This record gives sequence, structure tokens and C-alpha cells, in this order.
Amino acid sequence: MKIILVFLFIAPLALSARAEKDYSSFDSAPSPETKSRFAMLDDVRILANGLLQLGHGLKDFVHKTKGQMNDIFQKLYIFDRSFYELSLQTSEIKEEEEQLRQTTARLQINNEEIKNLSQEMNSKIEDLIQNKIQLQEKVWGLEDKVTKLAIIQPSMQETKDISSLKVFVEQQDNHIKQLLKIVEDQHVQLDRQHNQIMELEDKLNHIELQDLAEDSFTGEQTEPEATPFPVRNATAVTYKSDGAAPDCTALYNSGMQSSGVYTIKPNGSEAFDVYCEMKFGSSWTVIQNRVDGSLDFNQTWDAYTNGFGDLNEEFWLGLNKTYAITKQGDYILRIELQDWKENKRYIEYAFSLGGPKTDYTLQLSRISGSIPNALPEQTVLRFSTADRHVDIINDFNCPENYLGGWWHSECEETNLNGKYVAPRSRGRLDRRKGLYWKPKKGRYYLLKSTKIMIHPTDLKSFD
Repeated sequence: MKIILVFLFIAPLALSARAEKDYSSFDSAPSPETKSRFAMLDDVRILANGLLQLGHGLKDFVHKTKGQMNDIFQKLYIFDRSFYELSLQTSEIKEEEEQLRQTTARLQINNEEIKNLSQEMNSKIEDLIQNKIQLQEKVWGLEDKVTKLAIIQPSMQETKDISSLKVFVEQQDNHIKQLLKIVEDQHVQLDRQHNQIMELEDKLNHIELQDLAEDSFTGEQTEPEATPFPVRNATAVTYKSDGAAPDCTALYNSGMQSSGVYTIKPNGSEAFDVYCEMKFGSSWTVIQNRVDGSLDFNQTWDAYTNGFGDLNEEFWLGLNKTYAITKQGDYILRIELQDWKENKRYIEYAFSLGGPKTDYTLQLSRISGSIPNALPEQTVLRFSTADRHVDIINDFNCPENYLGGWWHSECEETNLNGKYVAPRSRGRLDRRKGLYWKPKKGRYYLLKSTKIMIHPTDLKSFD
């Protein structure tokens, strides 16, 4: 802008000087014919130079103006954005102010309600105070009346009323005495009935002891001393090539002569733990043990197949494991029984056990023993449980009614996996579901403990 002003100031001066020079030249010129029709070269140059400077000045001015305009636009943008944000904040402030006004209005209403409640409470408190004062006055008045009644002697009418009340009280007292006497008589009768019940219980206990003696092994021949059983089955007493023992007898022959839990691996089977009982100069594999009823033997088919319990206490080894042992050769089955008078008996069978496809069928043939046989011989017995009953005779489910899995035949009451019944459980239902040995022709034998074991033998398998 300054350059333009300077140019405008210099341009008239230059033109004026040029005019004076031309004028003097005109005066001194010899003739008008010699005057040049074109401007002097120096004047053109001066004018061009001035125009060039003017152009540069205008260019700089334009650049500066553009920069200033950009700054102005940037400031305007910032201003607009700030104004927009300020508008939003103003709107929020207005909303908060409106909410505050509403809250204030609600508080005022609540304050009015509180004031009203306070006034009501104050009025109720005043009423209570007045009632208390009135009650105190009434009590004081009653106390005065009582004091006066205590001082003043009763009149004749009042004396008659008192006498009649005394008579009534005496009559009521007599009735109470009569009731007390009746209660005492009933108490005496209850005592007599209680004594009679005690006598009946004593008689019942005596009868139960007699029944227990009948259900025990008393009178039977004592168990003979067992001799070591000869073992001649090579497949059941030798180790396999990998060093695993096929049964407890093989362990005994290898030097393991203490009863306890051992790991065996029958031919064609996985290794598993068994309880080996070392007795009679050899070792027996225990497949069932019951001693105190601590384990519930009313289990499912899968449980009887795989086994359950603790090998050091009560347990059932499992049909799969028993079958894995017995399919190696011929085995003998020994059942040991003990009654509640600590009498012990046993029975031994030659047997064969089928696999899972036959429902673990059992065939027995008695060898020896000190108790009558209670299991059918030379008969195919199928194992069954409450959830898989394969033996149903006349629509009567043996496992469901007698509890526990067993080789049932005609639902006889011999079931060494039945419910553990103490001697005082004399009900017929419990007796039928209990742990009994019942020969077909003979009495019940109530059992306290049972043990089933197997041992290899050289007997031929059943057809």
C-alpha cells in the first residue's frame, strides 16, 4: 500500500519535469518539423521500471493480503468452534439449571410434607401426653378407692357376697382335687402299662435270642481244618512273559506270602488291584467281602460289572475282573460265612463263569463244606440287578424285591449281596431282603460276615 502511494506521488513529479523539459526544448527547437513523434527511450524505461516496481508491489501486497485473510479465516473458524462449544455448554448449563429447578421444587414439596408430618406428630405427642396425664389421674383415683376400701369395713350384703364366693372357691377346690386324683390314678395305670411293655420287650428279646440261636450255626459240625489245596494249573500260577502275575496264587508262589492288596494282570486283560488272602499254604483272590454293613451293596449293573468299595474293607471286585481271572483256567469257589455268635462255616464249589455276553452266567458243583448247600447245582444262573433284571419268575423281580445283585434262580432268599440286617431287625420284609444263607430244605442262617474267594484248580471246565 505504501509503495502505491509513493508511486502516485513520484509519477506527477516526473511527468511535470518531463513537460518542462519538453517545453524548453520546444522553445529552443529550430522548427516544428524536427520534433519527434515518439517518446524518448529513457522516459519509456523510467515508466516501465515504475510499472514493474508497481507490479512487484502489487504482487507482494496480494500475498500479504492473502496471508492476512487466511489468518482472519482461521481466527473466524476458531471463533465459530468456540462459539459452538460455548453454545453446547450453555445448553448443558440450561438443562442442569432446569433439573436443579425441578429438584428444588421437589425438595420444597418434600419440605412441606415433612412440616405437615412434623405438625401431625407434635399434635399426636400432645394427645399422648394428655392421655398419660388422664391415666395417671385415674390410677391415683383408683389407689385412693383401694385405700378407702381397705379402711372401711364391709357391709352385711358385702359379707354375704364374700361368703358365697368362699363357698364357690371351696367347691372349685374340691373339683380340682378330684381331677388330681383321677390324674394320679391314670399315672399309676400308665406306670403299670409301662412295666408290662418292659416285660414284653424282655420276653421279645429272649425270643429273639432264641431265634438268633436257631439262625446261627449252633448244632452244626465245626469247620474242619483245611489242608493246602493242590495247584497244578500252569496257566494260573506262572508269570506272563512281561513279568506280571496272572492271579494271587502266582504271587504267592513267587514269594509274596502276606495278605494284602496286590496288582495282577490276567492273560488278555489290563492290570488291576485285588486283595490276596494267604491261607492254607497258598493264596486266594477275594472277590467279595462283607464285615459290618458299612457299604451299601444295593448297586447298579454297571457297579457290579466294574466293582465297588475299598479292597481293605468291604468291597465287590467286579464281574469283569473276576471273569478275566477265571477264563485263564479252572478255578474253585470258596464261600466263608460267619453268624452273629461268631460261628464260622464254609462251602466250596467247582464253578465256571460266563462273560458279558451271557450276563456272567454261573454254574456250580459242590466239592466240600461244613454247611448245607443253598445254591442250585448244575444250573445256569444269570446275574441280575434291580436296574437289569434278567430272571423274572411269575412276574416277580428278584433283585428289586431282595436288593443287591446276585445269581438268582427261583428268587430264593439266599443272597450274599443283600441288605445287611442286624439280629433285632425281625420284620419279615427286612428278613427277606437281608444277608441270609437259606438252604432249600433247612432254616435261615442270619449272617454277620461273608467272604467269597477263588483259587485255581485242575478240575475240567463245564460243558
